[in-house]
Amino acid sequence: KPLIREIFLFDSYIAGTTHLKDKSVFDELKEGCKLTMQREDNKFDDNAIVLLAPSGKKAGYVPEADNVVFSRLLDAGKMLTACVKSAKKINESFMKISIGIYLVDI
Repeated sequence: KPLIREIFLFDSYIAGTTHLKDKSVFDELKEGCKLTMQREDNKFDDNAIVLLAPSGKKAGYVPEADNVVFSRLLDAGKMLTACVKSAKKINESFMKISIGIYLVDI
């Protein structure tokens, strides 16, 4: 079995939670929850990275101000993951979710 390490890269937050159609994803986003980071073809942002909950539901995006380096790493075939550090429900349509972004080193 190969040695797998997660190397911490950056603290950020999940953007776009107010625009989610399926708000039930909020129920999954507890501290320690692992999120998949995936590039997305997006007309608003060439470097868009969608964050997916363990169920596969869209949780939001890496903020545009933070995504340039991470999109390049993903495009180069590197594996990145995010982990929920804290999640606080502000109201029915907005949740403030802090994440850490990690490079998965195999």
